[in-house]
Amino acid sequence: MTTASQQVAGALGKPERYVMVSIQASVAMLFGGQGTPLAYLELKSIGLQESQSTELSAMLCQLMNDYAIPSDRVYIEFTDAPRKMWGWNGGTF
Repeated sequence: MTTASQQVAGALGKPERYVMVSIQASVAMLFGGQGTPLAYLELKSIGLQESQSTELSAMLCQLMNDYAIPSDRVYIEFTDAPRKMWGWNGGTF
């Protein structure tokens, strides 16, 4: 998770203190009718640009490859979060 946190922060150009990583292992999932290793990733960020998605997809898929999950077994959902819809520290951004 440390590697993922560092890489995502770097790719987004944001301080790592604002990056949160969660991994849920052993979730019952099928992809294409098969239960072989797979990943569903969500990347939500304030100010995420559509133009960043290709580079981020490549970086995240490579990270998953490092954990023996082939790129064609990875789905990634990118979401640009509006500042007022993202809470932190008793307020919003």
